[in-house]
Amino acid sequence: MEFPIIRILVLFALLAFPACVHGAIRKYTFNVVTKQVTRLCSTKQIVTVNGKFPGPTIYANEDDTILVNVVNNVKYNVSIHWHGIRQLRTGWADGPAYITQCPIKPGHSYVYNFTVTGQRGTLWWHAHVLWLRATVHGAIVILPKPGLPYPFPKPHREEVIILGEWWKSDTETVVNEALKSGLAPNVSDAHVINGHPGLVPNCPSQGNFKLAVESGKTYMLRLINAAMNEELFFKIAGHRFTVVEVDAVYVKPFNTDTILIAPGQTTTALVSAARPSGQYLIAAAPFQDSAVVAVDNRTATATVHYSGTLSATPTKTTSPPPQNATSVANTFVNSLRSLNSKTYPAKVPITVDHDLLFTVGLGVNRCHSCKAGNFSRVVAAINNITFKMPKTALLQAHYFNLTGIYTTDFPGKPRRFFDFTGKPPSNLATMKATKLYKLLYNSTVQVVLQDTGNVAPENHPIHLHGFNFFVVGLGTGNYNSKRDSNKFNLVDPVERNTVGVPSGGWAAIRFRADNPGVWFMHCHIEVHTTWGLKMAFLVENGKGPNQSILPPPSDLPKC
Repeated sequence: MEFPIIRILVLFALLAFPACVHGAIRKYTFNVVTKQVTRLCSTKQIVTVNGKFPGPTIYANEDDTILVNVVNNVKYNVSIHWHGIRQLRTGWADGPAYITQCPIKPGHSYVYNFTVTGQRGTLWWHAHVLWLRATVHGAIVILPKPGLPYPFPKPHREEVIILGEWWKSDTETVVNEALKSGLAPNVSDAHVINGHPGLVPNCPSQGNFKLAVESGKTYMLRLINAAMNEELFFKIAGHRFTVVEVDAVYVKPFNTDTILIAPGQTTTALVSAARPSGQYLIAAAPFQDSAVVAVDNRTATATVHYSGTLSATPTKTTSPPPQNATSVANTFVNSLRSLNSKTYPAKVPITVDHDLLFTVGLGVNRCHSCKAGNFSRVVAAINNITFKMPKTALLQAHYFNLTGIYTTDFPGKPRRFFDFTGKPPSNLATMKATKLYKLLYNSTVQVVLQDTGNVAPENHPIHLHGFNFFVVGLGTGNYNSKRDSNKFNLVDPVERNTVGVPSGGWAAIRFRADNPGVWFMHCHIEVHTTWGLKMAFLVENGKGPNQSILPPPSDLPKC
């Protein structure tokens, strides 16, 4: 009589954990709570995890299984996205509300259960509903397997540095007022480094971030851009960086004095404390080379403090690049190459089954209630389709064969061709729909992401859930398949999960659809996502034993 019981226990174990567990099991509890916080000499209530801003760091080794019990103690619906985690067969743990799960309602909880497979480096987590990620975010540090070294000299210490934005007003009020008016939301009041803006005129310091170092030691900085709407330059006075990894993928090391990091991206860099003892300014400031787009032009500051230096010692300063320093940005982006070593090869798809062209940009639709916007509303779209959020999670609709939630006729190319980066068409209206693009399991995909000049040309950091991709090409103007594809890098292109589509230009990415489920792709400029610059891929199950979506967990939230 014991044999059936043993079989049941084995079956439960297989269903409870997303893959064969070779590593440790890491358990975390995220209590989502409000906290009163003062910044810029102004106090407000913010939503946090465990009362921390930024939130707690998750530590794991490659192949570990992570279980995070998220308990919602606030008035808002909540969901958490584990940004950059592949979630192989475990889309139920990916996190975007109404895409892979219904949100966690107030007073409820949900355990996110996933295994970190084939990844090591810096990623992050954040809320993926409303604008809560402004303060609900934190780092994920994935260390190599035990006993496996970094492919670069081991640093003396590692430090997580999270860049963000701060509004004096409640961020939900900011976005709701914008949606009501049809216009863009107010820009933030400050940028922050690990939750602090740094030196602010007419406002005393409020615990600003200091990076303590010892002369002669090397430090690894795990940089995360958690800002809502802006790309950022990052500098340290008198110091240079050696970039070794982006989006949890090792790159060929290169030196630079300025790092460019878009919303959603991570960059890991080594910095040596090789300057004379003293204090050195850390600066984070926006990059925006579109003249008509408003940004928060304030520079966030922090300090590198050498041991033994008196606190009254003057800080050596630096100036970030100009806001429109396109050449500085391009130099950094063009330096990124996959490590492509024997241990960490770049498995670039050489041939493609799906050759897609997606235009990404803004539009204008009629809005009878938008008096401030002259009865028009700014929207955003991919291939002129403004994504309509469903009321039932798409992955649940797919898994349980629910009808009427979505269609699978998302166009692989624009329905209308024009000079995308030139004079915009007279009609800027978009179609609003919930359309997905279907992919067979293990098919290879190329997506050319083309910015448009509709309303305004702008850089779009596009994030793909469930996959890494290779950035095989970047360019300005309109993409020309015959001319530009011949210049693609198919040997060692950078591999990442979020790519900055150049303002007035294009980016070409390739990936293999080896992860069944429904996977969100969207702009990580939050206002663009709010306006509808998003879509999803539906990857069908394969035929092998480990090529299908695992069953949903019993505590999956209900809509």
